[in-house]
Amino acid sequence: MIFNDQELKFINEAKERAEKLYLDGDYLCSEAVFTVVNDYLGNPLPPEAVKLASGFPVGMGTAGCTCGALSGGIMALGIKFGRTQPKGEMPEMFRVSKELHDEFKTKFRSTCCRVLIKDFEFGGLEHIQQCTYLTGQATEMVMKKIILAKRAV
Repeated sequence: MIFNDQELKFINEAKERAEKLYLDGDYLCSEAVFTVVNDYLGNPLPPEAVKLASGFPVGMGTAGCTCGALSGGIMALGIKFGRTQPKGEMPEMFRVSKELHDEFKTKFRSTCCRVLIKDFEFGGLEHIQQCTYLTGQATEMVMKKIILAKRAV
């Protein structure tokens, strides 16, 4: 994937903003990814829609399962690719969701929160750094998929 300077700027700004939202404690991982992508897309959903992403941090509400940044990324892809009517088609949503999942799993060797943070004390500096990084990376992956889709239109 080759992106032009303008696209790279958008991708990097989104990544950095999501990382800052997480690091500053404004939002947790899934909320940060979702918010930044919604903003980038021009807020097709009201800002209050971030509530939908609030149950996913720490692997589904502290269960340690799927990484919240990944879950938030898939939710954010739904803003662009999800269906809006019953029985509506959505092959692009499945494709980009699977691509995001597979890319994340390949890069980090797991999609499981407890695996991704197992080497760190929960709430400690290294844990926060790891989750900040994962939040930024998920945002970057989502932004690239959305930008590629915009090109295809």
